[in-house]
Amino acid sequence: MSALIVYGNMLSPAVMRVMACFNEKELKFQFVPVEMRAGEHKKEPFISLNPFGQIPAFEDGDVKLFESRAITRYIANQYEEEGANLVVNGKGKQMASFALCMEVEAHQFDPLASKLAFELVIKAYLGMTTDETVVEETKEKFAKILDVYEARLSGSKFLAGDEFTLADLHHFPNLHYLMSSPIKEMFGSRPHFLAWCTDILARPSWVKVLQMQKEDYNLIS
Repeated sequence: MSALIVYGNMLSPAVMRVMACFNEKELKFQFVPVEMRAGEHKKEPFISLNPFGQIPAFEDGDVKLFESRAITRYIANQYEEEGANLVVNGKGKQMASFALCMEVEAHQFDPLASKLAFELVIKAYLGMTTDETVVEETKEKFAKILDVYEARLSGSKFLAGDEFTLADLHHFPNLHYLMSSPIKEMFGSRPHFLAWCTDILARPSWVKVLQMQKEDYNLIS
C-alpha cells in the first residue's frame, strides 16, 4: 500500500469527513496541515493538488484527488477489504437507495447545515459575529429537510437501510457542530433523527477525529 496523505485543516468539515472515512476503514494515513489564514491553500505547492484552492487534497501514490466525497468514495472502494464496508454496489433497490441518500446529503442537507454550523459555531471560534438573520432564514428551510429525514429514519436504522454507509458518514461534521448549537432543539422534536444522530456520532471513527482536532487546536468538542 502506498502512503495515504491528506492535506487540510482540522476545523474543516470536509477534512473531518475524510478523516472519519480513514478511521472506519482502519487505514493509516499522514495528515499535512494547511495554514488557511496564511493563504497556503491558494498557492503552490497546494494549488497543484487542488486547482480550486480548497481543502482537502489527497494522495495515494499517483492518485491525486480533491472534493471530500470523491475522496471517501475512492477510499471505500479502493480499500473495500479493509475495515467497515461503507458502500452499496451492484444493482437493485438497496443500491438505488444508497445513491439517493448520498445525493440528498450533498445537495439538500449540506448547504443548509454548513451555513448554520458556520454561523453558530465556526464564527464564534474565529471571533466573528453571528448573523442572526441568516440563521433564522436558514432554520426555516432546514426544518423541512429535517422532516424528510425523520420520515426516512422512521423506517430504517440508517439512511440507506440497516447498515452504516458513507450516506451516514458524510453527515458527521455538520451534525457534530449543530449538536453543540441551539439547532439541537430542532432535533428533539424529531426522535428518529435524534436517535440516528446520537448513534452515529458515538462511532469510534468519529471520536478519533474529535480527539485529533482537540489535540491540534485545544478545542472543546
